[in-house]
Amino acid sequence: MRKHKTTSQGIGDYLINIFLVVFAIFILIPLVFMFTASIMPATEIMKLPYPWISKTFRWQNYWFGLRGADGSFLYIRNIFNSLVVATFVSVTTVLLSAMAGYGLAKFKFKGRNAVFLSMMATMMIPFEVIMIPLYMVTMAMRIQDTYLGLILPFLTTAFGVFMMRQFLLTFPDEILDAARIDGSGEFYIFSRIVLPNCGPAITTLAVLTFRSQWDSLLWPLMVVQTESMKTIPQYITKYMAETHTDEGIMMAIAVIASLPMIILFLKMSKYFINSNLYASAKG
Repeated sequence: MRKHKTTSQGIGDYLINIFLVVFAIFILIPLVFMFTASIMPATEIMKLPYPWISKTFRWQNYWFGLRGADGSFLYIRNIFNSLVVATFVSVTTVLLSAMAGYGLAKFKFKGRNAVFLSMMATMMIPFEVIMIPLYMVTMAMRIQDTYLGLILPFLTTAFGVFMMRQFLLTFPDEILDAARIDGSGEFYIFSRIVLPNCGPAITTLAVLTFRSQWDSLLWPLMVVQTESMKTIPQYITKYMAETHTDEGIMMAIAVIASLPMIILFLKMSKYFINSNLYASAKG
């Protein structure tokens, strides 16, 4: 009986591994295509079947992508804009969501559940519904075409509060009570005990928020008019709309736009794998 169970388990593990390999291939194929096409002449990219290994490596596609059709190197400024917005929004989202989640998870006060449910209800409202009111507020504050106009509507999210609250509900109350008995203040407990032990949740929220802002197109299209304040998705959209688009340069632009997200994930992956949950605060 045990041998039969072991054999069945082995077959199950084998099938799961096959599925994961196939799934990984489907995910990696577009990335491999993007990179290989970025170093090809446009004439080779359009060939069928697709030549995965080019006879001619056209590394200058990256130079032309950064330089732009008009030679202004505007793409570099647009990358900087996206980096500023995505980084600032990620930091504020993590901090504000962590504070709100901590309060909703560990402090008992009248109307706590009502506050939480009200915040969660906003997740059901599509962004397109509140986009026009937000734009009108931005116009009234005269912050269109500024970093503040791009950042202010996204300082935190209901999803971030929900994620941090759910994570902190599992945080042992005994650790917090012991810190209070030792005379620690709430700010010290939050900054030196709670936050250092929220690595997985903070990392997940930071990566998701950064990616969301890095890929954001609709809101920048509404509040940004000048070329120098535009973000990466706007630059890519404009480049694709040009009459004579070189597919190789287009793929090089896409690779450059993908690099920060890849680097961020690789740097943060250690917090997913080697998280030391509920470690004691030192110092």
